[in-house]
Amino acid sequence: MIPGTKIPRALIAVAEGVDDLQTVTLIDVLRRAQLEVVVASIEGRRMFTCARGTRLTADGMLVDLLVQDFDLIVLPGGIIGAQHLAAHQPLQQLIKDQAAAGRFFAAIAEAPALVLQAFGVLRQRRMTCLPTVSQQLSGCSFVDQPVVVDGNCITAQGSAAAVAFALTLVEQLSGKGVRSVVAAELLA
Repeated sequence: MIPGTKIPRALIAVAEGVDDLQTVTLIDVLRRAQLEVVVASIEGRRMFTCARGTRLTADGMLVDLLVQDFDLIVLPGGIIGAQHLAAHQPLQQLIKDQAAAGRFFAAIAEAPALVLQAFGVLRQRRMTCLPTVSQQLSGCSFVDQPVVVDGNCITAQGSAAAVAFALTLVEQLSGKGVRSVVAAELLA
């Protein structure tokens, strides 16, 4: 990091039932890129259980972070987790504000179709999600690719795309050079 350079801030919103692999991959890769990563629970507690039983502890509660600005807000998938995220009104407003401000927002697997679609931020966008939930989309163009970038909206298909998705987020926030360094580190 160049002295005096602003460190990008990323918020990962989590809930009971989010996908284990996607969540941990996002946290790990974004932190490897030396981003400031805040994992925020929408539940009434910091500890939560992922879809396959992994227990994690969030850095804080989403309701305590609503007035802060983030360069990126990202949502992991997992059907149950995505349903919980979609039902959370403060998160909906946060994502709408993020999109309107032109700052990055991103989601993977079920989250684009179940959360971003419900929040109304996919209109007229090219995007992707798990193909099995793509029938729930309207007003946007589904693209059958692992990761799709459309302006400030970044989406991905599922767990198999988690590393590519996280590296794309790193590239959007910190550039191709940082992406290359982190990608090489993952192969070392």
